Amino acid sequence: MHLTRRLFSLAAAGAMSLAAFGGAGVGAAMAETDIKFTLDWKFEGPAAGFLLAIDNGHFAAEGLNVTIDTGAGSRESIPRVATGAYQMGFGDINALIKFLDEDPAQKVKAVMMIYDKPPFAVIGRKAQGIAEDPKSLEGKKLGAPPPDAAFGQWPAFVQVAGIDTSKIVIENVGFPVREPMLAQGAVDAIFGFSFSSVLNLKAQGIPADDIVTILMADHGLDLYGNAIMVNEDFAAANPDAVKGFVKALAKGFADAVADPEAGVAAVMKRNEILTKEIEVERLGMANSMNIRTPYVVENGFGGVDEAKLAKSIDLLKVSMGLKGAVTAAEVFDASYLPPKEERMLP
Repeated sequence: MHLTRRLFSLAAAGAMSLAAFGGAGVGAAMAETDIKFTLDWKFEGPAAGFLLAIDNGHFAAEGLNVTIDTGAGSRESIPRVATGAYQMGFGDINALIKFLDEDPAQKVKAVMMIYDKPPFAVIGRKAQGIAEDPKSLEGKKLGAPPPDAAFGQWPAFVQVAGIDTSKIVIENVGFPVREPMLAQGAVDAIFGFSFSSVLNLKAQGIPADDIVTILMADHGLDLYGNAIMVNEDFAAANPDAVKGFVKALAKGFADAVADPEAGVAAVMKRNEILTKEIEVERLGMANSMNIRTPYVVENGFGGVDEAKLAKSIDLLKVSMGLKGAVTAAEVFDASYLPPKEERMLP
């Protein structure tokens, strides 16, 4: 079985200390709620919070038997949850807004924000004429995986950043060849998540001082990133399980912020081909840029600013051609989150 496609389960969690269940006894331990969860991507450094919630017993303490599968992109996890193939998942809230705008009857909603600041970026090389100014992309060839969430924001980004696209060539590329093509000079820049593509380029032998990251959020695109989603039928039938999941996950992410090396160790148990130093750096980038933001430090992890979310929907009318059929309240439900004091990151 491919290492990054394994399922990791807490099926043996019933053997853990019954104190986690308030000493309720074997019967209570056997009554765990099963949750199948899909990530957006592979088991890499930024997935540490999810895996520490398993390994450190936080899900078990909430009476949950959680299995985690890898994903194929932060858009692709949305229909997995909407159809009920997975009860919960991790995906791009902007793509979720588009999904619900097209069909408000879909049974999926976000319940916890993970990337308070999205890692959407265009990553290029100085050697190929790319600078921190987004206008340096004019006249260049950009590699874009069609399912990539960063590429999904390109129409809005060019508007807010004032980019002339008339001489820009967009080439469809697959995820596996995205960074190699940039490293080889076949494209001048690529779309991707900052903490993924930058470190993948380093692994391709590109010097750090030759890599340029144009973070869309730093150039006018004030959006949210990836969030925890739940199938609404599952949530209606199991509200306490959803509350327990996000409570446990807040603890897992706090653990990953407090001890990134332990977080990476949890990841590498599931994906042994990774390089520890690269994944520690990748997790550190995600923690500092996307997860533990100033807003989160002040207001706690997992929530959203309703005004910002409403404004982002307006921006998505440009990037995704929204019809305007969905509101912020229909996209994000904060009622499952624990109190602020239980969601503070170290």
